[in-house]
Amino acid sequence: MRVSAVVVSHGSAEDVAALLPQLEPQVDELVVIANVPGSAPPGVAAIENARPLGYAANLNLGCSRTTGDAVLAVNPDTRPATDAVPTLRAFMETHARCGVAGPRLVYPDGRPQPSRRRFPTVTGTIVRRTPLRRLVPQRRHYHLGEPAPSEPLQSDWMLGGFLLLRRSMLDELGGFDEGYRLYGEDIDLQYRAMRAGWERWYVPDAVVQHAHQAVTDRRWLTRRTLWHWAGIVRFVRRHPERLRAL
Repeated sequence: MRVSAVVVSHGSAEDVAALLPQLEPQVDELVVIANVPGSAPPGVAAIENARPLGYAANLNLGCSRTTGDAVLAVNPDTRPATDAVPTLRAFMETHARCGVAGPRLVYPDGRPQPSRRRFPTVTGTIVRRTPLRRLVPQRRHYHLGEPAPSEPLQSDWMLGGFLLLRRSMLDELGGFDEGYRLYGEDIDLQYRAMRAGWERWYVPDAVVQHAHQAVTDRRWLTRRTLWHWAGIVRFVRRHPERLRAL
């Protein structure tokens, strides 16, 4: 199985420069997309967008410019362990219906990052996207309180910072929904994958460090908050049955 990596950078040239030496040896093909000028380090060949695109549109662009059997969607603020991609690749090769394979994400200080999550519910979304989250712990959504998995297990969805995606699944689903500007495209893709019978696997032996700024969790009224709510509205419009998941 050949793996193509797509790195989308929006002004993150320094992160890309730190990421590539760790990522490039692990993949067969790599594409960097510079969403705005100055997003790629000097000397790194990149696709330069004439105008900024949403994250989903950039990932689809990267997929169209690559040929691997699987596509690795990579955030610039990630740092994979030396065997992270081979571990995900080996798992996908031996699980024919695995459409998405995600690693164990950790913060730069080594703390576990809750990247394995349940599909959204109405009440859970209200809590997470309002000040209520300071009072109500989202233990079920983030699988908090459960023993840390030591073996691969199927999951609803995983954070989109570092995901291995089977190309045949992407082709079947029509890729990412470009109606999502930023936030929600990873949930939407994995929800559609679930409905189409594709499995989503969390593979803890693959370890990736992820800075994950989580801006929308720390500030209430920003442009990113509005993008997040726009993503929520789009997800509900596309999948109204989730309104029954209280």
